[in-house]
Amino acid sequence: MEMKPYWLATAPAFTGGQSADAALPSRADVVVVGGGFTGLSAALSLARVGVDVVLLEACRVVSEASGRNGGHTSPGTSQNLAALIDSLGVQRACHYYRSFSDAVAYVQAVVQTEKIDCDLVTSGKLKLASKAKHFPGLAANYNALRQHVDEDVELLDAAAVRREIGSTAFFGGLLQHKGVQMHIGKFGTGLAEAAARRGARIFEQTPVTALVRRDGDRHEVRTARGTIVADRVLLATGCTMHGELDWWQRRIVPVGSFVIVTEPLGRELMDMVLPGRRNYVTTRTIGNYFRPTEDLRLVWGGRARFARSDPRSDSKSGRILQAGMRATFPALADTRIDYCWGGLVDMTTDRLPRAGKHDGVYYSLGYSGHGTQMAVQMGGVMASLVLGQHADNPWDRGGWAALPKHKGEAWFLPFAGLYYRWCDLIY
Repeated sequence: MEMKPYWLATAPAFTGGQSADAALPSRADVVVVGGGFTGLSAALSLARVGVDVVLLEACRVVSEASGRNGGHTSPGTSQNLAALIDSLGVQRACHYYRSFSDAVAYVQAVVQTEKIDCDLVTSGKLKLASKAKHFPGLAANYNALRQHVDEDVELLDAAAVRREIGSTAFFGGLLQHKGVQMHIGKFGTGLAEAAARRGARIFEQTPVTALVRRDGDRHEVRTARGTIVADRVLLATGCTMHGELDWWQRRIVPVGSFVIVTEPLGRELMDMVLPGRRNYVTTRTIGNYFRPTEDLRLVWGGRARFARSDPRSDSKSGRILQAGMRATFPALADTRIDYCWGGLVDMTTDRLPRAGKHDGVYYSLGYSGHGTQMAVQMGGVMASLVLGQHADNPWDRGGWAALPKHKGEAWFLPFAGLYYRWCDLIY
């Protein structure tokens, strides 16, 4: 079993970056900090219109959250629409929800325009009721979706779900047809190649150590390889611990999420387990998400443990995930696990993104586990805002309070894990 992301291990290498010994330029119109989907999408959008843009990535492009997720590109926020309406009202809730739906279409447009080979297929998303008492919540969300934002949804009873998925573990489901799957690593590499091809200069292995404001939006962007003076800076780092980025680190909670990928199952076994070939997510608080791959593997992920990702933690989490997969799909009891990895989700307290400007630095982050599509779209949005153009940014939401006694290391996560496990027991 390889302790690395399947997506990165099976993606082509990025060839469009600057060489390891290339000197940093002394200035740039825009410096983008972070080589995940937000940063690469922003760099691509800026380079398309002739902006002198430099992207700095601490490791390799898409090596962190963008290349370590479950590979779902589906509509919907972390909360269901009915819950959002209860807490925010119909207008704001629907605006937020439509933003996520529009982001799926934005990803599809980028793939088509830039001709990115990433195994993109329309699959739909099926949310599965893990307990009978969860089904009424799915029904309420179904009604809210049909009434306000999306008539192309179906409410499935337990019998219908068993025709969609080879398991007796679920008590119904909510099917949304506007979801897609893609090979995350291939997409990320293709996005980076497109940005470089359009003129963006991408420097990997170049962590930013400090941002020093000069005047207005102009900053010195300091790295171990030198300093760039940037007219504007876009921070697209998620929950990074690199550099002096205290203001953002005190507002983002890094939560571990873990994934395993099986050996190729073959068509017959895959037809038995996942005949619908969709994106799937369960309703438990500490639930699972899963989907097939183009080469007929099963990708199975979840929180598993409330711990940071490291080789030892990933291995423990992988065993928990494998046990859950086997319990859900007994037909996979003897299936080999080929890949196991972990990553960090950049969570906000309300599980909705944040994007705007602080102390002269533009930023977009906090996608809270739903960033595959939103990060790509927000890269385009932030590129427009950096250039002083109008763009719809629903995530510039006013005051953003820091978490008490928090800076990057979430000491309270084990306690949160106990609480969420208790929730799963009683609800």
